[in-house]
Amino acid sequence: MRRALLAITGLAASTTALVVLKGAPGTSQAAQDRPVAEAPVVPGGSAAPDPTPGGVTPSARPGATVKPSARAGATRTPGARTSSTTTRATAAAPRTTTSAPKVTTRTVTGPVVTYRYGSLQVRITLSGSRIVDATGVGMPLDGQSGLRSDDVQARYSGSSGEVVAKQSANLSTVSGATYTSTAYKQSLQAALDKA
Repeated sequence: MRRALLAITGLAASTTALVVLKGAPGTSQAAQDRPVAEAPVVPGGSAAPDPTPGGVTPSARPGATVKPSARAGATRTPGARTSSTTTRATAAAPRTTTSAPKVTTRTVTGPVVTYRYGSLQVRITLSGSRIVDATGVGMPLDGQSGLRSDDVQARYSGSSGEVVAKQSANLSTVSGATYTSTAYKQSLQAALDKA
């Protein structure tokens, strides 16, 4: 009894799946193979949308295959042929894709800012309008000033520095390097204004 019930249920499910898949839009050949003389035409000269769901004619049986007529081309009239060509050309038109706009990479250098321990300027690299890299140029290298410069460079500069992360000159001040931090931010802000 169980086997019979399972067999009937499986048969019903597979039949339902076949009917659904066979009747899905776009899988029917009837709409594509219909002779031009049968296609309804609206006053503008284009074919009217098919009033039947799925493009299947009411007389077609669910399991029947519709074959194109070999003589369909012989019965076309010049007006109907133009209409058919227009309809098929529109349906078969290739899709055009637009490529993404090319992003330009440019470098902008801020002015030289003189401060208590020397002078520096900031150079930023932008990809489009996004900052992708920043570096301090001409920073002091010797003694305590060099150490302060190294601390500022380590915090702010590079592709993973605070400038890239924040995308602005609103940076936190490096402890022990207030003058260097302030000069860096001033040159950075001027470079951003130029960009």
